[in-house]
Amino acid sequence: MSNFRAFWNSPMGPKTTQFWGPIANFGFVAAGLIDTQKPPAMVSGNMTAAMCVYAALFMRFSWMVRPRNYMILAGHVCNETVQLYQLSRVVKAHGYLGQKKEEAKQQ
Repeated sequence: MSNFRAFWNSPMGPKTTQFWGPIANFGFVAAGLIDTQKPPAMVSGNMTAAMCVYAALFMRFSWMVRPRNYMILAGHVCNETVQLYQLSRVVKAHGYLGQKKEEAKQQ
């Protein structure tokens, strides 16, 4: 019981935004994972790129803030991973990578 009470009253416990912010951030990860089941044409490349930038910026923030918030860092790392995967799917689907190879062969 004392462990639960310590967790409950801690500066990173469920009474704080330091706890619920990271939990909410995992919603982006869940949405990205669900989107992996959609065809790449239905995924917005602009939004995915924006999410990549967002996750990268806030990974740094979560690392630099004191006390260091490892839970939100984990959420942003997971989000960055999922969004980079989505971005790679969009780039491949639009043929951006294939065009570079064709241009190199023509020269």
